This record gives sequence, structure tokens and C-alpha cells, in this order.
Amino acid sequence: MEPPVRLASTGTIIHGVSVEEVLGVSTLAEARLIAGESGLGRIVQRLNVMEVPDILAWVKPHELLLTTGYPLRNTPQSLGRLVADLDERGLAALAIKLGRYVDELPDEMVEQADRLGFPLILLPNDVGFDDILNQVLTDILNRQAAMLARVEEAHRAMVQVVLAGGGLGEVTAEVAQLLDVSVAAVDGAGQVLATAGPADHVAVLRESISREGPPTSPARTSGRGRAFASVPVLAGGHHHGRIVAYSPSAAIRDGDVGILERAATVAALVVTRQEAVNAVESKYRADFLRDVLTGRAGGIERITARARAFGWDLARPVTVLVAELDPDGDERSAQDRLVSCWTAAMRRHDPRGAVAGFSHEVVAVVDASIDATRVAKDAASAFADVPPATFSTGTSRPSPGAETLPEAYSQALKAARVGRQLHGPGAVAHFDQLGVYRLLSLVNDTDELHAFVRETLGPLASDDDAENADLRRTLQVLLETNLNVAETARRLHFHYNTLRYRIGKLERLLGNFTDDPHLRLNLTLALHVLRMRGI
Repeated sequence: MEPPVRLASTGTIIHGVSVEEVLGVSTLAEARLIAGESGLGRIVQRLNVMEVPDILAWVKPHELLLTTGYPLRNTPQSLGRLVADLDERGLAALAIKLGRYVDELPDEMVEQADRLGFPLILLPNDVGFDDILNQVLTDILNRQAAMLARVEEAHRAMVQVVLAGGGLGEVTAEVAQLLDVSVAAVDGAGQVLATAGPADHVAVLRESISREGPPTSPARTSGRGRAFASVPVLAGGHHHGRIVAYSPSAAIRDGDVGILERAATVAALVVTRQEAVNAVESKYRADFLRDVLTGRAGGIERITARARAFGWDLARPVTVLVAELDPDGDERSAQDRLVSCWTAAMRRHDPRGAVAGFSHEVVAVVDASIDATRVAKDAASAFADVPPATFSTGTSRPSPGAETLPEAYSQALKAARVGRQLHGPGAVAHFDQLGVYRLLSLVNDTDELHAFVRETLGPLASDDDAENADLRRTLQVLLETNLNVAETARRLHFHYNTLRYRIGKLERLLGNFTDDPHLRLNLTLALHVLRMRGI
């Protein structure tokens, strides 16, 4: 499990000193730890003095509570419960003077402090609380000022890296050098984008990230830090990933996490800058490919040269694929994901292939020797990781070169749309495998096709009557079985006489198709066109 991600600082005191370090100040040189040694690593950020019985209402986390025991002088039995109450509220330690109001601490209180790891400190009687307050608070504030100065210096150094044109690699290298740790920049999908630090330490860091994030660090002791730390990279209200650090000596302290937070801010600038560049480049790629596919990109030499600038090879035999989002999905969010999935699939199968996203589709131009169906299935597999959106894919015939790409694009587009109509969302169809639907899709005058359906099927061409769809289904199965009445009745689960009655009704509506092979051909074509409705 990954440790909780810590948000950026808000200006409050977030640093402090450990209880062990507090005992090192001069005024506490004679102080003695009497219980809770395992809690010496607890952090002190503020101090408080207990001089009222209801102190619990006033304490805050990470406080060192000082007392003479005066509020408890008449109720020594409450001392046993006091440690548990203070520990529950997150206090760092309790320091008490004995002898004046309280002679000794109950055994129950000492045992409970040891069990909870809550430090109990015996203060020397000749030291005033004001001296302790002044020294410890001064130490805390000095530590805070030094931390803030260090963080600010690191921030300036990393901003300079970005202003000089550096990317995530340079940012992680700067952080690794500043903190003497291994660092990785990880995107939102858990992919490591950049690393810095000793190779063996980076290997440990990568392994922890691959296990769904750095493991939870053990509790800190004696003021030591942690082995892993992770902060989010946020920009524009979006989570772009995280910056993760690893120290084999568990030396990452709170101040170091502050520097990681600044690194995450700088990384967000790098990410947004790169996104802007990618958006512009993506638009240029899409505009150019659209011009190629519509025959407006100019001569072959110009197309080849511009394609080469994008890393594409359009001079070889290629196949065009069109991936079109199926209806009923969240098109705006799905389109970006569709482009990413196809880009990744093309990178794996054909790095020199062209891929670009249009308004609601993605077009890919892949080497003709590559199995286009495998590319489509690869992209679909990645896209399916985040349902419910789906897409249908159409594949063209092989195109010998850039001059025939417009025709290949038209074939792939028709294959995608006809495939969806025939096989439903998520279909993968090749233009040459559409059969008669390929011929029908080549008819540009769709009004003429629809007129043919109305003339041939008559009242069965519409769904105005609920019975029409049922009669069309009967007609379709009859034609598929070559008028085999017994087989048709079996498929439709009708009684033989019921089917005979339906055949008679169909012939009254459509004509004597059982004896007219030309009429049967027209009816078959009309049903095919009706099935391609919307194309």
C-alpha cells in the first residue's frame, strides 16, 4: 500500500523537533526520561503548560505539555488515565516536576506510558517553564526557518531547470542531488516517466511502484525519517501522477517532503507545457492526415516529405484503419482515450505508421504486411480497461501508396459503419468481407436505396405496426432457408400451419415470391438495405 499522499504546505508550522532532540537543549540537561522510550521520535511543534484540571479541552497534537502537577494534587487517581487521554489527542510528551504538588507518579501511569510509547519526562526543579518554552520554541522556529529557506532554494533551482528547457528527467535529477535520494516521476497510469539516482536504488524504487505504489514506511523512531515518500502532481484540477522518492537509509524527513512538493509543482509545469506542445503537434498531424485522406495534401513528393517530418512512412504499401466511437458513450472523454490507445498500439506494431484523431474517430495507416486485426484488437483491449465506451473498426484493402489513400480511407470508413450495423458495437470489419453489403455501401444515392426498400417491401418497410418487424423476421428466415418451410418453422418455433398462414399473408402483401426468384432477390436486397439503415 502507498502512504497517504500529502498535499502542499499551507503556511502553518509543519516542522518540529523530536522529543529526543528536545531533551538535548541546555535547560533540560538534567531532565530524565522515566517512561515511553519508544516514543522519542515523536515530533514536538508547540508547547503548553498544564495549570487547570480540564487541560484536555485545550491541548493540541504535537504538543509538549509541561506541568508541576498542581491541577492534579487533590486527585492523584486521575494520573493513571491522563497518559491515555493525552496520547489519544496526539500529544508528543508530558514533562512534570515532582516533589512540590505530586510526590511520585503511579506505577499504572508509568506502565501505560511504556505500553503506548508516550514519553514521560521528569523535569529538574530549578528550571523555569519560561526558559524551557523559550529554548524549545526558538529551536522549532529556527528549524522551521531553515527548512523554508532550503525548500525555497530548491524551488528556485528546479524552476531554473524548467526555464532552461529541462523536462522531468532534469527535475528528478535535481531533486535526487538535493536530497541524496532516488527519485521517479510517475504518470497517472503508474508508468515511470523519469528516474534519477543510483541504479540499484532506482531498481528498488521501480519495483515498489510496480507493486501498486511504495510500501507504507515503518513508524519513525528517534527522529529518523522514512524510506519512501510520495506527493501528487496536480495541474488544472487534474491528477497527472506523482513524484516518488526512496532512501535506503530511511533518511527522508518532513523538510525533504516539502522539497518533493515543490518538485511536484515544477513537474506540473513541465506536464502542462508538454501537453500544450502535444496538443499543437496533434492538431498539425490530424490536419495533415485529413488532407492526405481527402486528396488535398498536394503531390506525392510533398506528402512523403511532410509525412517523414512526423515520423510516418506513407510511400510504402499500407492499410487504412478507421476506429469510430459507438453511439451512447461519453464521446468527449472517450475520444482522447481512443487516440491514446491507438497511438500506443501503433507504437508497438508499426512505429512508422501514421495515427491521428479526428472529431469522433481515429485513423491509422499501418504497413500492409502487418495484421491490421491484431492492431485493432490491441487498441480495443487497452480501451476496454475503462468501460462503458466502445468503438467499431473498419479496415481497407491494401493501398500501394499515398495517391490511393483517399479511396482506402473511404473503404475503411464504410467497413466500420457497416460492420457496426451488422455485428453491433465493437465490431472489426474488413471492406472485402462485407459481401453484398460492400456493393450496397458503394451506392452514393441513399435516397434511391430507401425508395427501393419502400417499393419492394411495401408496408413492411416501416415499423408503424408492431407486426411488421415480426413479419420481416419470418420473411428473412424463409429466404435464408431457401423457402424450406419445415426448417423455418423450427428456427422460429412456429407450428407448421402457423407458418403457412404467415406465408400466405406475406404473399398478399409482397406478391407471389415463392414462385418468383427475381422477386426473392429483390426482397433479399431490400432486407439487406434495411439492415444497413443509418449508413
